[in-house]
Amino acid sequence: MTPAATDRRPVMLVDHRDLDFVHRGGAPGGASVARAVNSQVSPHLGIGFARWEGAEVAWTLLYDEVIFVIEGCFELRANGELYRVEPGQLLWIPEGTELVYGGHALFGYVVHPGDWKQRHGLI
Repeated sequence: MTPAATDRRPVMLVDHRDLDFVHRGGAPGGASVARAVNSQVSPHLGIGFARWEGAEVAWTLLYDEVIFVIEGCFELRANGELYRVEPGQLLWIPEGTELVYGGHALFGYVVHPGDWKQRHGLI
């Protein structure tokens, strides 16, 4: 049995220019992130945008992540490799990867699971 049309959640259109970006890294440089779809909307995916302006942020992923570049050149160091990602390209990065985000870019990201902070007791 399929749910009635009124039981379905609405489709969302999100423009990065309408979001509040939160500072996440720097100096030197800067980095900011804006979550577009949070765990209240979907526990399965976390989706947002980020602006990287030369900051380098080290992190070990607690989720699978996809990064797709919109403008500029995003850089990622992981597993002894440097990845330079340009508009029209994306990266898939598996959970547990130790990495350093960098570069100068506007990019979108998707993480799975979207409720990773709760699963790891971070909120």
